[in-house]
Amino acid sequence: MKYLSQTALRAGAVGVAVLAAAAGMAQAEGKSVTIGLTSDPSHLYPLAGEELSSNIMYYHLYDPLVKRAGDLSFGPGLAESWENVDETTWRFKLRDGVTFHNGNAFTASDVVFTVEKARESIRPDLVANIASITAVDDTTVEITTPKPYAVLPNDLAELLILDEEYTTATGDTDMDLKPMGTGPYMLDQWIKEEKLVLKAFDGYWAGAPKIKEVTFRPITNPATRTAALLTGEVDVIQDLAVRDVDRVKKEGGFSVITRPSLLNVVLAMDMREESPTIEGKNPMTDQRVRAAIAQAIDVDAINKIVMNGLATPSDQYVPSSHIGHVDGMNFREMYPLDIDGAKALMAEAGYADGFTMTLDATNNRYVNDAQIAQALASMLAKIDIDLQLNIMPKSNFWGYIRVPTENSSFIMSGWDVPSGDAGSMYGALFYSRGKKDGYGQVNRGSYSNAEMDALVDQADSTPKIEERDALLQQATKILMADVPMIPLHYEQDIYAARDGVMLEPRVDKFLWAYDMDVK
Repeated sequence: MKYLSQTALRAGAVGVAVLAAAAGMAQAEGKSVTIGLTSDPSHLYPLAGEELSSNIMYYHLYDPLVKRAGDLSFGPGLAESWENVDETTWRFKLRDGVTFHNGNAFTASDVVFTVEKARESIRPDLVANIASITAVDDTTVEITTPKPYAVLPNDLAELLILDEEYTTATGDTDMDLKPMGTGPYMLDQWIKEEKLVLKAFDGYWAGAPKIKEVTFRPITNPATRTAALLTGEVDVIQDLAVRDVDRVKKEGGFSVITRPSLLNVVLAMDMREESPTIEGKNPMTDQRVRAAIAQAIDVDAINKIVMNGLATPSDQYVPSSHIGHVDGMNFREMYPLDIDGAKALMAEAGYADGFTMTLDATNNRYVNDAQIAQALASMLAKIDIDLQLNIMPKSNFWGYIRVPTENSSFIMSGWDVPSGDAGSMYGALFYSRGKKDGYGQVNRGSYSNAEMDALVDQADSTPKIEERDALLQQATKILMADVPMIPLHYEQDIYAARDGVMLEPRVDKFLWAYDMDVK
């Protein structure tokens, strides 16, 4: 069953230390937890950027209109309910009596402000399908879409609501250090690259958090993260190293918790005629070269040797649970490991002697990411592609590859689709750049296919989920044939915790303390 249904849609010191001294701040004593993350957040202002550590903080501090549960089902958040007034008009009834952490009342004007603020930010994709928004009264907003758009409520699960008065007075830059939302926690202290401490907001509209203080510690080194857990420095760690799974399981007093991830590790290929790290004409403008690269990659070997078996080879760009997935279609069957076949394709395309290019990758964002990059270099050498590695920390990576991508020819990154709908991914990663506001904003390979664009446009213009699914499946088939991007594998989310920590991993990998408890 796919996650989205019409029923679900209608359901309703060194660094910077920041003290949240706003009125209404909870000082309650009680349960606490310390969580080891793979990295420090890049931002605390939700319109400043998107990456996992930042996203985790955003959802502690802020709320959306529509709330996404741990299983990806959607339900009421700051909006109690919503309905289609007509095919292009949605009416959202807002919760009454909700306050921001500073005591300001949450009203419809804050929602209007947030939508308009998003248009001016680096995240216009969040509101790309909103034509207009009006505050009918303090607890009602009406949103119109350019065309019928069935999944607007799902999009709004990504839009976190700002306090208009506070944000305007504070300014975008300072919002990164002085967040102000309606979420279950408030910022108490942030010493960058050392710790970030949240305190419970006991006035939270959904009920005060059970855990009163949450400390997040960025521990980038996997071995150090494991050691911090085993020595009692932290209670929970994210991304337990695959090589440490058996070790932690054998220790008394700890548990290993796993679940399949939505995060698809992918390789984006530059399709401009000239690419920054390749001499002469870019070979990857030829589909045969892209297919050859896919056929030279031994995904099973990466899983077995690098990932210790704790990954799932990707069959498509989104999982089978999602709208737009085509049953029975498998990327690995279309482009099986075949070195001789890959060499033949390279020769046919005029590149029998191969070529040299650079792969940009991280060393602290994905599980064993640097090792995967090294494995890719060895594999592509078999078809005479000399893959130079440009491996960097996550903190440098995102700015380096940001669209327009002036530096990159070949990029290893990851993408997940917590909305349960391939359209959000396709519109962001594969829609022709510069053609339509809010689309193609992370199309790092400059892929452009008019038929693909048209299918995304049609999918975004139908009020029926079934029609949207069919259109996006057609788009999936085009992408699988064109190979603008190579899907490698879905990570396995691996957490470890001391006994007494109650943690049920979310599908979207957000570690949300509000759902946790400790003994």
